[in-house]
Amino acid sequence: MAGQSFIRAGYVPLLDSAVLIAAASCGFAEERGVILSLHRETSWATIRDRIGVGQFDCAHMLAPMPIAANLGIGPLPTAMVAPMVLALGGNGVVVSERIAQMMTELAPSGFERSPRAAGKALAAAVARRAATDERPLRFAVVHPHSSHNYDLRYWLAACGVTPERDVEITVVPPPLMPDALAGGAIDGFCAGEPWATVAVTRGAGRIVTSRAEIWRRGPEKVLGLRADFAQHHPEELTALIAALCDAARWCSDRANFEALARLLAVPERLNVDEAALIPGLTGRMEIASDSHRTIDDFMVFAGANANRPDPGHGRWLYRQMVRWQDAIFSDEGLQIAGQSFDPRFFDEAMAGGGGLEATGFEGARIDPRQDGSAAGRERPDGLFDAADGE
Repeated sequence: MAGQSFIRAGYVPLLDSAVLIAAASCGFAEERGVILSLHRETSWATIRDRIGVGQFDCAHMLAPMPIAANLGIGPLPTAMVAPMVLALGGNGVVVSERIAQMMTELAPSGFERSPRAAGKALAAAVARRAATDERPLRFAVVHPHSSHNYDLRYWLAACGVTPERDVEITVVPPPLMPDALAGGAIDGFCAGEPWATVAVTRGAGRIVTSRAEIWRRGPEKVLGLRADFAQHHPEELTALIAALCDAARWCSDRANFEALARLLAVPERLNVDEAALIPGLTGRMEIASDSHRTIDDFMVFAGANANRPDPGHGRWLYRQMVRWQDAIFSDEGLQIAGQSFDPRFFDEAMAGGGGLEATGFEGARIDPRQDGSAAGRERPDGLFDAADGE
C-alpha cells in the first residue's frame, strides 16, 4: 500500500502483548502509516530464533533478551536494540495449593502483606522439606534470559533461599504453566498474566507475590528490534514507536479495559476468557479462591516515562545475568547492556510529533554515554529490599 510501511512483529500470548495487538487491531498503526503484521508464537525461544533468522523485524520481547542477543548469548546472536518499553510489571509468583498451605502453617500471622513475608514463609517451607529429605521444590520460569528468572532468583536469595541449591528452576512456556502446576510437574512458577490468574481460578495454586512488588515499575516487556532495521528504516521506526505510544495510552485507560479484554481474549490472540484478563488490567488480583488483593502498579502500559527505555535498567539486568552465571562481567558487557536500552530512538520519535502528551513523557534525558563500570553499580528504584542495600 502506497505511503505505508510493512513491519513484521512476533508476540507471545500474554496480557502485556496488548500494546502491539491494540496498535495492529485498533487502527493506531495504520493512522501512523504502518501495516503491522502480527505473528503469535508459543515460546520465547521461537521469538528469539525468528528474529535471529530475519523473519521478524521486531517483537514483543522479554526485557533481558535484547541484552543477551547483543552479548552473543544464545544460538543465533543478533544485534538488537530496545527502543521502547511495552509494559512494566504484570508477573505473578504462584505456588501450588500444597505449598501455600504449608506456608500458611509456618506463617500463622499471614504472609500476604509483603514480598519479604511471603519469601520468609517460603524459605521456612523449603527448610521443612529439606529436613524430611523431600525433593527440592521445582519452580518454572518462561525463559532463562527473562525478568521472571532474575526476579524470582533475586526474591528467593533476598529471603534466604539459594536458587539451584535449595530449589530447582526450569523453563516452561507460559501457556503451559497452569497445567504443569496442576499436574504436579512443578511446585510453582513466575509468569505474566493471565497465567497466574488462570492457575488460581483452576484451583491449582495461589499467588504469593508479584513482579510489581519485587521490583515496582521495573521494565518487563520491550519492543525488541533488529539493529539493522533501526539503521536502515529510521522513519518507519519513528512511526512504529508513535503508533505504539498511541496504543499504550489507549490500553492504560480504565474506560477501555473491557474492550481491551474482548480484543485480547479471542482464540487467534490469547484464547482465554475475558474474565481472566480483567484482574491483571485493574490490579485487583484473585490471589486465591475467593480472596482478592489490590496490587499497585501491577501492570503499567503508559505514563510517567513508562515507555522510555532506561540504560540504567539495562545495566542492572546485566548485573543480574552475571550474578546468576548467565554472563561473565566486563566493562564492555556493561556498556553493551546500557546501550541495548538506548533512549535516543524514543526521544527522536517523541520530538518528531510522536505524542508527548499521549505517553506522559516528561522530557527527561539520560546521557547514553554514561555506561561505565561506576554507573553499572547503580541500583534501580522500586526494589522490595531497598533498605537492605545491594
